[in-house]
Amino acid sequence: MRNIFDSHAHYDDSQFNPDREKLLGRGLPQAGVAGVVNMAADLASCQTTWELTQRYDYFWGAAGIHPEEARDLPEDWLSQVKGWLKKPKMVAVGEIGLDYHWLDACPKERQQEVFDQQLELANKLSLPVVVHDREAHADTLAFLRKHRPQGVLHCFSGSWETAKEVLGLGLYIGLGGVVTFKNARHPVEVAQNVPLDRLLLETDCPYMAPVPHRGKRNDSSLIPLVAEKIGELRGMDPQEILDITQENAKRLFHIG
Repeated sequence: MRNIFDSHAHYDDSQFNPDREKLLGRGLPQAGVAGVVNMAADLASCQTTWELTQRYDYFWGAAGIHPEEARDLPEDWLSQVKGWLKKPKMVAVGEIGLDYHWLDACPKERQQEVFDQQLELANKLSLPVVVHDREAHADTLAFLRKHRPQGVLHCFSGSWETAKEVLGLGLYIGLGGVVTFKNARHPVEVAQNVPLDRLLLETDCPYMAPVPHRGKRNDSSLIPLVAEKIGELRGMDPQEILDITQENAKRLFHIG
């Protein structure tokens, strides 16, 4: 397989500490991985993400504050995020959004405030957003309607009805290993119906490894398993899925 583009990864995660250089330096390119967008989740990972973009030619980065990290931020957090986004190869505001599953980490009101400010920043900088939405579909859509950003809902978990609303806002849908899970009714329905020019593939690694690697550490070389499943659902060759989704990612993130 070739032209594998991972639109959402976390290679600065500590799970990659033992073999990061071997995997990113040789393993992924040899497996056909042509592009990766690494996601920040807090201010520290904005820096580690940018460092990865400088080390590996096929890496790009996103800077932003994840909803679980939004509680305790310094006063100048938004200007810090803006500073990272001004750097070369930083192509999106992410990972941002709402997560009502982990309200102990950060209350709804604070999540919404931080999400709102980052959506506004993305539009000011003419950058796409990478949106995390967990158990918060209605509120996430409300903020997206308000700001009308470019971007993608990553690891999409909603129904096809919700996906149609997302697509109606001009956004992309990101799908990963969950599509291969036995109980994945909604992601499978979305994978069958999403317009091919609005689909991105992702890992969310080190999490969400596809079957038969579920529960193990994920990486971008496993994306062909997702392409195979979507190809099976749509009667298409997996390589065609990989070719199309690479072009989609380049278009969304303005990568030449």
